[in-house]
Amino acid sequence: MLSTTIKLIILFFVIFDPLMSLAVFVSATKGMNTPDKRRTAIHGVLVAFAISFAVLLLGQKLLALFSTNLNDLRVGGGIVLGLLGIRMALGQSVTESAATDETSSRAVAAIIGSPLLTGPAAITAIIISAQDHGMIPSGIAIFFVLLVTTFVFLQASRIERIIGKTVIQVFSTILGLISLSWAISFIRDGLGM
Repeated sequence: MLSTTIKLIILFFVIFDPLMSLAVFVSATKGMNTPDKRRTAIHGVLVAFAISFAVLLLGQKLLALFSTNLNDLRVGGGIVLGLLGIRMALGQSVTESAATDETSSRAVAAIIGSPLLTGPAAITAIIISAQDHGMIPSGIAIFFVLLVTTFVFLQASRIERIIGKTVIQVFSTILGLISLSWAISFIRDGLGM
């Protein structure tokens, strides 16, 4: 179970990609004071937490509600994850469409929570991992990644100063290649290959 949980932590870290979301968080909260930045960080992660655990607990029922199955979701989610991986690997921003001029704490928190942290690829990965590896290892992995994400957002200014935008981009490119390989695996499993 430990090796499965570690594998899932890596998977969810790649998919949730807190370092890529960090850039949007820093830019969207630039005009806010420190307490508002902290509140926004916590609210954004709480939104992601609520969505993630709702999908973890109700994933199969959601599939039935929308008259689809896990293999279809694997293929569809694999395509979305693949597109995300390609954009990340090529150094393109995956967050441009989520940027907004509105700077209210709640609006920024909603954007950070979804679609940045828990977009279609994350939702797909959660449902598939719960089916393939069980809810407990998946839940532990999600909780751990969101805990790390909270820390990253709360220390956003310090992290950006220390490691710089170039390191964040290089790391995101590597994670993009990993995302692309997992996407191929999702599609192959969904097609029964």
